[in-house]
Amino acid sequence: MNEWPLVINVNYTQYEVMQDCADETNFRLSTEDDEDWDVWWIDGPILPTLLLKMKPYQRTNHMPACYVIARKNLLARNLSNMYAVIPEEFDFFPRTWILPADSKSFKEQFNNKRAKTFIIKPESQCQGKGIFLTRNCDWVVQGEHYVAQKYLHKPYLIDGLKFDLRIYVLITGVNPLRCFVYKEGLARFATEKYHSPMGSNLNNLCMHLTNYAINKEADGFIQNQNEKQDDVGHKRSLSSILQHIDQNRKSSEDLTGDQVWADIKQVCLKTILSGIHPIAHLYRSAKP
Repeated sequence: MNEWPLVINVNYTQYEVMQDCADETNFRLSTEDDEDWDVWWIDGPILPTLLLKMKPYQRTNHMPACYVIARKNLLARNLSNMYAVIPEEFDFFPRTWILPADSKSFKEQFNNKRAKTFIIKPESQCQGKGIFLTRNCDWVVQGEHYVAQKYLHKPYLIDGLKFDLRIYVLITGVNPLRCFVYKEGLARFATEKYHSPMGSNLNNLCMHLTNYAINKEADGFIQNQNEKQDDVGHKRSLSSILQHIDQNRKSSEDLTGDQVWADIKQVCLKTILSGIHPIAHLYRSAKP
């Protein structure tokens, strides 16, 4: 055991796992008024005033202003701004509207006879809360703050299920920008077989959404209990997904797992670049 253990402040996080990690790694827990800490783990955004007071050896788990890529509405605005300038590099996300600011343009999407499906997300919620699909503009409460996107109705499926990928990116510096992408990740699966959206299944969240918080309550949810078998159940490893892509290519034109991974890293980098200016500005303001 280290004679002089590192000190971690976990007074501002709701996650008990942080205290468990501190115990296992011999960190000493900081008191609320203790300013001589090594790591400050906080759930909310890091204020520039905290950054200003930090000593060279102290670290926090957030960059200032990281909400510009973490909040749905700000991320949508930043990506749309980049698409307007260099569309060929930022064409990896569906058409997006920020409501109520883009209400007029969004309503125009419902004027033709062909039905379109949109996914509506509250701008600042998480874990799938408040998300719904609609083909009717009247379903969207006027004045509420949402991010609306054209629904991609032909997703890549595995075992007939929709899934998403959770990729872990660590930003350690903004001037110059330094990012590290973890080579492993998670795939989170829906629990009901996917069918293209229609009036009868728009409300079936376990078919259209992949959020773990929603699907873990479904009767058909399968928890993977075997660390050595990571390609079964409704939460799998990223590497198993890339392997599946390799094994199920139908032609030489289909992307390989390595090509998909290279594209994912490009998406991660471009997403960070879309919001790096305000992050770097606040950092420089606090640490000139």
